[in-house]
Amino acid sequence: MSAPEHAATPQVAELDLIQKILPHRYPFLLVDRVRDIVPFESCVGIKCVTANEPQFQGHFPGNPVMPGVLMIEAMAQTSGVLIGVSRGLTSTLMMFFTTVDKAKFRRVVGPGDVLEMHVAGKRIGSKVGKFEGRAYVGDELACEAEFSAMLQGAEGGA
Repeated sequence: MSAPEHAATPQVAELDLIQKILPHRYPFLLVDRVRDIVPFESCVGIKCVTANEPQFQGHFPGNPVMPGVLMIEAMAQTSGVLIGVSRGLTSTLMMFFTTVDKAKFRRVVGPGDVLEMHVAGKRIGSKVGKFEGRAYVGDELACEAEFSAMLQGAEGGA
C-alpha cells in the first residue's frame, strides 16, 4: 500500500525553506516560520514583531504600530508558503494580489508581539488562489481578510 502523495510534506517550514519559496527578503519578508501545514488546506505563520523594523521609524514614531497592510501582506506570504510546500516547489513562487476583501483590523500590533497568521485556502488552482486569513496576538484577533492572488512560478520541483 503506497503512502499518500503529500506524506513527505513537512509540517513546519523554517526560514531557509521559506526563502527558497518566497522571493521576499528583509525588510519585506514578513513571516519567520510556518507550522501546522496541511497541504492545499491551511497553515499557521509566525511573525515576531521587533522594534528595529524599518516601518516603526515613520509609522507613529514614539508609539510604534504595525501597519494593517503589512499584516495582510504577512498573511499573503504565509499562504505563499502553504502553496509552495504543498507543491514541493524548488523555485521561487511569485504571488500578486488580485483582491483583498472584508479586511478588518481589531487590535494594535507593535514591538514585542508575536503575530500568528492562520490561513486557509478556499480555492487553490494552478494560476489563482483564494484564501482567508486571521492574524492573532495570543488569543486576541488583530486582523482578518479574504484575499486572492495570481500565481506565477508555481510549477512543482524535483
